Amino acid sequence: MTFEKGTPSQPFVNPADSEAFIRDASHWIQPLRSEIGRYLIGQSDLVDRLLISLLVKGHILLEGVPGLAKTLALKTLASLVNAKFHRIQFTPDMLPADIVGTEIYDPREARFRVKHGPVFANFILADEINRAPAKVQSALLEAMQEKQVTIGEETFPLPSPFFVLATQNPLEQEGTYPLPEAQLDRFMMKVVMGYPTEEEELRVLDLAGTTDEMPTPTPIVSLDEIQKARVVVNSLYLDDKVKRYIVRLVHATRRPDEYGVKIAPFIRVGASPRATINLALASRAHAFLHGRAYVTPHDVKNVALDVLRHRVTVTYEAEAEGLNSDQIVTRLLDELPVP
Repeated sequence: MTFEKGTPSQPFVNPADSEAFIRDASHWIQPLRSEIGRYLIGQSDLVDRLLISLLVKGHILLEGVPGLAKTLALKTLASLVNAKFHRIQFTPDMLPADIVGTEIYDPREARFRVKHGPVFANFILADEINRAPAKVQSALLEAMQEKQVTIGEETFPLPSPFFVLATQNPLEQEGTYPLPEAQLDRFMMKVVMGYPTEEEELRVLDLAGTTDEMPTPTPIVSLDEIQKARVVVNSLYLDDKVKRYIVRLVHATRRPDEYGVKIAPFIRVGASPRATINLALASRAHAFLHGRAYVTPHDVKNVALDVLRHRVTVTYEAEAEGLNSDQIVTRLLDELPVP
């Protein structure tokens, strides 16, 4: 792939060799999708979101009722990447040390030694994150942001790649600690998981309707290949018109009337500048998954709902009208002019 002079954030991609270069860097994508499909039925959108976040160092908040194979999805992906996986079940009595680790006194050596917590893994499933108190949530979110944790007086880097999939149950709210807006903003995407179709559930029954253990997936891609793919994703061409569309879309969540979308009474808080950054990153990764060396408005629209839904807070008036953030963002995507 050839890079010519340009800005660091937008290098020039030579069209003559970009397609072959992207194809070479993404050769593992389709085999990985196919292999996940053997274990995870009917969740292709979730798989794409997992790959997008993994490629651009993002994290996902997954909302869905129990039993939709959230654990299976991340555990299978970790096996196919040959990465270390930990599942953390969040509970109301947890302490931050249960996540990051602590110092333990060793009487034989008469000194304290550090015991790492479960956060020291490549793939973390934070199950029912809204069941843990604020201090525990903050400990995990700090690790997500800083890619390191401090235990005692020592700071320890977390493994790379480091990817968190946090889940929350949308139905049961008693005894939970909902994530505040500032912490929700740390997640690149919020993905809402629905029930499978009738045909998909028949396939699930055929696959898992026995007491036999499912075979362990064989690794398909190495951590080094993922790191190389990340470099390529960062190099994908993002035209100024597409950049402007991303910025206008985020600004329209703050001042929709200025962009001709009459929904201002329904929005209490719009998306932050972090949404702009994450929307551009996710759009690049989406283009990469589809074998293109450039980003289109279609890439932006495809990921926008997942990037924006948890960053747009609706008013009481919207709730009275039966409107949620998904409907608000969808209306913005429908009515804002596309370049």
